[in-house]
Amino acid sequence: MDTRNPSCIDDFDKESLSCDEALERILQQVYPLSGTVSLAIRSALGRILSDDIVSPVNVPPHTNSAMDGFALRWDDLPKTGTMRFKVIGTAFAGKPFTGTVGDKESVRIMTGAAIPDQMDTVIMQEHAIAANDNIEVDADHTRGQNVRTAGEDVECGQVVLESGRRVDPANLGLLASLGLGEVSVYRKIRVAYFSTGDELRSIGEPLGLGEIYDSNRYTLFGMLTRLGAEIIDMGVVRDTRQAVETALRQAAEMADVVITSGGVSVGEADYIKEALEKIGEVGFWKVAMKPGRPLAFGSIGQACFFGLPGNPVSVMVTFYQFVQPALLKLAGERAENHYLRLIARTTTALKKRPGRTEYQRGVLSYSNQGELLVSPTGDQGSGILRSMSAANCFIILPSETESVDADSAVSVQPFRGLV
Repeated sequence: MDTRNPSCIDDFDKESLSCDEALERILQQVYPLSGTVSLAIRSALGRILSDDIVSPVNVPPHTNSAMDGFALRWDDLPKTGTMRFKVIGTAFAGKPFTGTVGDKESVRIMTGAAIPDQMDTVIMQEHAIAANDNIEVDADHTRGQNVRTAGEDVECGQVVLESGRRVDPANLGLLASLGLGEVSVYRKIRVAYFSTGDELRSIGEPLGLGEIYDSNRYTLFGMLTRLGAEIIDMGVVRDTRQAVETALRQAAEMADVVITSGGVSVGEADYIKEALEKIGEVGFWKVAMKPGRPLAFGSIGQACFFGLPGNPVSVMVTFYQFVQPALLKLAGERAENHYLRLIARTTTALKKRPGRTEYQRGVLSYSNQGELLVSPTGDQGSGILRSMSAANCFIILPSETESVDADSAVSVQPFRGLV
C-alpha cells in the first residue's frame, strides 16, 4: 500500500477540504472585534460603521424646486388652452420668497429654492412664455411636477446606513448631508506576519547561491494595507523549531491575526504545523485548490492563525480566497458583502485536471460585440508572480472540471474591488 503523503502537484487528496468547506469553517470561527472608536467623518473613510446611522433631519429639509422655472398652484392651471400668470417675485436657493401669492400669480424660482406656501407645481422656464412681469402657460402639466418634497431622499428617523457598512465616498457625502460630524467605527484589526525560510534575503542584501529575495512580505503588506489593517512586519524567521515557535508566540501576543508564509508543507524544514499543534490549535492544513494546497488555519490563544504557502502566487490566491473574507468579518464588515463573479468566454483552451479548484490568472476584456472575454496570462506556475501582476481577474475552474475548450463559458472573479 502506498503510504506517501500527497504532494502539492497531486490532484486528489482525501484529507484536503474543498474551497467552500474551508471558507465556511474559517468564517464559523471568526467574530467581529468589539472595540470601537469615534472619528470625524473624513477620517472614517474606508472604516466600518459599528452603529446604525439614524438621520436626525429630513433630506432635503424643505420642499424645493428641481428646476429653474415658475412656481404656481396646479389648481390654477388651465384645463385647455393657455393662461396668463403675473410674476410677483423670485425665490432663490437659500433666499426664499416670503410674500403672499394670490390668484393667477406665480413666483420665479431657481433650482433648490424652497417652494412658496400654497404652491405645489413648477413649470420649467423652457415651457413658459415670459413677457415683462407675466408668463403664459398651457394645460399640459401634472400636479407636483419638478418638485422635490422634504424628506424625499432621507426621512428624519430613518436608518440610512447599517452597522457593518464600509464608509465609501458616497456614504461620506451622505453622512455630511445629515449634518453628522462624527461616527463610531470598529477599531482596526492588528495583523502580525512573517516569512520563513533560510533561503530568503531582504532587499539590499547580496544573494548567495540558492538564495532569493523575500517578496511575500511585500505582497502581504500591500494586501493588508488595502484592507486598512494595523500591520506588524516581523521580518524573516529562520527554519528552526525554536525560532518558528518563538515568533508565533510573540506574534499572537501582539495581534488579532497571525499570518505566515512558507513552512506549511511536509518538508523536513517545515515547522509551522508542528509549532501550531504545540502552542495552539490546528483547524485544518490542506485545501483542494491550485495553487495553494498547503494552507494551515487555526488559533494561538485569542489570535487567529493563517499559515500560507511559500510560493508567491499561492500566497496571494489563498489570501484573497480565505484570509481576506476572515479579516473583513473580524473587522465588522457585513457578511453579505461578497466578491463579484462574472461569466466570460475563454479566448483559448485552458488546461486542467479534475480534483482541485483552480484559480488561474486571466485578463478580462470586451469583444467588438460587447461580450466579456477572458485570456490566461501565460505560465500559471505558483512561483510566477508576473502572472498576478499581468492579470486583472481569477479564472475559477471548479474541482470536477477538466480542461476547458476555447470559447467556453467560465466563472471569473475581477480583481477590481477584490485587490
